[in-house]
Amino acid sequence: MTNNVLPLKECSIFEIYNQATATFEVPIYQRNYAWEKEEISTLIQDVFDAFHLKKETYFIGTLVTFDKGESTYEVIDGQQRLTTINLVLHALQIPPSNKLTFRARKKSNETITSIPNFNIDEKDEGIEKGFKYAKGAIKEIVSDHHLPAFKAYFQKNVHLIHYQVPRDIDLNHYFEVMNSRGEQLEKHEIIKARLISKISRNEDKVTFNRVWEACSDMYVYIQQKYKYNEVFGNQFCDFNVSEFSELPGESDNLEKQTILELISVKSNSKVIHERHKNDTFQPIIDFPNFLLIVLKITLCNSISFDPNDFILDDKELINEFENEHIKGFIDEQFSKKFVFNLLKSRYLLDNYIVHQSVEEDERTTNPWKLQKWQLDSKSDSFYLKNLDEKSENQLKLQQLLSMFEVSFSARQRKNYLFYCLLYLFRSEDRNISKYCSFVSTLAEKYLKDVYLNKEKLNQINVPLPNSFDSVLLRKEQDSEALTVHTSIQNSFIDFNSIFGDGTQASKGIPVYIFNYLDYKIWEKYFDEMKGREFEAGDNNRIAFFESLGCSDFDLNSLNNFYFSRTRNSLEHFFAQALATGIDGRLNQNEINCFGNYAMIGSEANSSASDWSPKAKLIKYLDISGKIKNVSIASLKFLVMMKKCKENEQIRPEREWIFEDIKLHQEKMVQLLLNN
Repeated sequence: MTNNVLPLKECSIFEIYNQATATFEVPIYQRNYAWEKEEISTLIQDVFDAFHLKKETYFIGTLVTFDKGESTYEVIDGQQRLTTINLVLHALQIPPSNKLTFRARKKSNETITSIPNFNIDEKDEGIEKGFKYAKGAIKEIVSDHHLPAFKAYFQKNVHLIHYQVPRDIDLNHYFEVMNSRGEQLEKHEIIKARLISKISRNEDKVTFNRVWEACSDMYVYIQQKYKYNEVFGNQFCDFNVSEFSELPGESDNLEKQTILELISVKSNSKVIHERHKNDTFQPIIDFPNFLLIVLKITLCNSISFDPNDFILDDKELINEFENEHIKGFIDEQFSKKFVFNLLKSRYLLDNYIVHQSVEEDERTTNPWKLQKWQLDSKSDSFYLKNLDEKSENQLKLQQLLSMFEVSFSARQRKNYLFYCLLYLFRSEDRNISKYCSFVSTLAEKYLKDVYLNKEKLNQINVPLPNSFDSVLLRKEQDSEALTVHTSIQNSFIDFNSIFGDGTQASKGIPVYIFNYLDYKIWEKYFDEMKGREFEAGDNNRIAFFESLGCSDFDLNSLNNFYFSRTRNSLEHFFAQALATGIDGRLNQNEINCFGNYAMIGSEANSSASDWSPKAKLIKYLDISGKIKNVSIASLKFLVMMKKCKENEQIRPEREWIFEDIKLHQEKMVQLLLNN
């Protein structure tokens, strides 16, 4: 008789990989390993957060296997997570005793058994990059002091639910059973049900549901989903209501319903102006994490709210709605206020924050858009319009916001987005010039009061928990409401004392510093050079390039610059493998400093990480001297290569020496600090 009971067991990482002898076999029908840097870093950060909070158990999902006999288990579901765990164990120098194999994939098998040196001819690039991402994330997130305890926590306290499908079960029947189980309620659906259940009038429940459903689609402008000119004005580009009671209502025949029925009510919103095809984009945040930002905005008016107790991470979504600062007063008034704030915040997110267009990154096409969605009353059709037709505010805001976004791409780490939305939420006129000034000073405050403040950094120079809120959120004088304060407080700044000058290896330099520097270089070009016809040899042009520390180059590289989504890897210009310190060569201390680093695409970094500076010039510069896509990812890198190109003419055997690194770092720090 077939066994229809699906056995499951809660297992630690240690039990999966290092207890009983077993082999996990990934079948050929499973896709190749595909986790990227953000997914791996997020997993490690989440586990570290649980470790920091001393959670007894932290669950990271499920693993479904089929017992093939002889302690061999075919991985039916969860192979991406299982492979990632294997890579993290290797990165933590905990070699797993149980095997992970890939059926009929010789290259993948050889790659995973060659960790950490990968001394093989053909490698599975996904696995190789995954290991390097895991190793880099651990170095960035976990300090040396915490590492031994973190290693123990990762093995014993991080758990999976392991479904072991017995050998005598029909696999086809198993898949049918799994598919018939249906989907479980997601966390945000549970929150919706709890809030809507507090509302008494059926008409208000319909209004609540209509707003929630419209806001949950993060891929289109909110005006396209919630089509009411009573809210957005005759041109659909404003926000003209101030509370829940002003939202348009529509009576549906709703009786008392269960939680499942409440969350499944679909809106019957009026259809207006259907001529315009929906404009889709790639959202910078998902709906559960956006709900947390809206909740934090809502709570900033509460007397008892302490932002240090709040976590912007969707895995804590239900916990934050049950926390002490909110527990006990989720009533009808709160539910209505929250969903109104959700609608307003969504309008601000779509129309005042950058989002990504669907196009791929190209050299001359900036994928970041900062546009409002509105109606052309003459043609009765919709179109997108730049937030500010004055190019200075438009372009600076676009660069600043995309700079923040590539610096904090993980959807659980977007403090900057909360500050921008809180500012816009409180601004009555939303003057674009003032908004641009706010975002600019916010970026500077991030640098000077967090990243250049030793008290806010851990041992590897990563900001400590709540560092941003502690320097940015303040109570107003005549109110208990929290507001964003961007005045600089850190008056004494010594960049080299924190990040090093090459006399000893840096303990770590956060990517935000590189991204903000690239913005400062672009801003200097924009303010001093853009739109002006300065020919080569003009004194103004000479002075500009002297401030960068290199000779003149094609301004198109600056004019076309944008913050590419692929810039996620730090490059040693003078490679670590070459830093022997022998025969006058650079040593490890000298190359591990700000002056020898630049941001670059991870694929390029992987392919050229051990090359000499001269070889990189040949790779990254074409015969005309113009910069290819791989290099335009970083203006700092462009400046370094131009300086190296000059040196090649003077001393071809030593194109990049420590004196060049020190001078380059000095020039770049001056730009960072406005000196």
